Amino acid sequence: MDPTGFYDGLAERYHLIFMDWAASRERQGAILDGLIRAALGDGQKEVMDASCGIGTQALGLAARGHRVFASDISPVSIARAEQEATAAGLKLTGFAVADMRTLSEQIHQRFDVVLSCDNALPHLLEDTELAAAAHHLHTVLNPGGLLIATIRDYDAVESKPGASVPTEMRVLGEGESRRITFQVWTWAADGRSYEVELFILQPQGEGWSTTSVRTRYRALKREELSRALTAAGFREVRWHMPQESGFYQPLVTARRVS
Repeated sequence: MDPTGFYDGLAERYHLIFMDWAASRERQGAILDGLIRAALGDGQKEVMDASCGIGTQALGLAARGHRVFASDISPVSIARAEQEATAAGLKLTGFAVADMRTLSEQIHQRFDVVLSCDNALPHLLEDTELAAAAHHLHTVLNPGGLLIATIRDYDAVESKPGASVPTEMRVLGEGESRRITFQVWTWAADGRSYEVELFILQPQGEGWSTTSVRTRYRALKREELSRALTAAGFREVRWHMPQESGFYQPLVTARRVS
């Protein structure tokens, strides 16, 4: 299942899944900036966000003074990210619609840092797709450059082959901005991947309006991603758990050494 339609359909409302998207953007930018500085030293860096969505991390890092280029597979998300950058008074170095599986064939610049956050890599259901993305993420980095990626903690998720499982319902905001979000995960028979349907309910008159979008993920374990990164040439592969990093998902860093 191509994730493009999922993100195209979600782009207008993506901010609604956050309690406060602007605050999350600032908080995540601060965490990522700290990791970049710890690895590469102080100063402005050339950064590529390879799965930028509507700009959560890209705008957060641009606000911290980095030169950020943003790409995503979803053209609607890229359009929204451009609008949000303009609204925030932030100038990014460029925007592009691009697929991580062919990234360096589409983007011919090289960067000090490349990002893929918010569980984007688990959309790559086949090992060949994951290997291709890892190769292209490695290729767009300068020697010595830093990869930062985040995924759900699938090591802690119990797969339920063939079952449909709702996630916890979240009630966010107040008054007219109040909304309810939840997901339904339907696991494949082998328990290695699942289809997710995301629901956003918003007040409308005496009732509720409902938005739903659907996509598929693999339950990508940390060791699987580490192996793919190492095979692509990355070194110093290191995992940072939320209690250490402050980021809401497990986060992996790795270096291109040559």
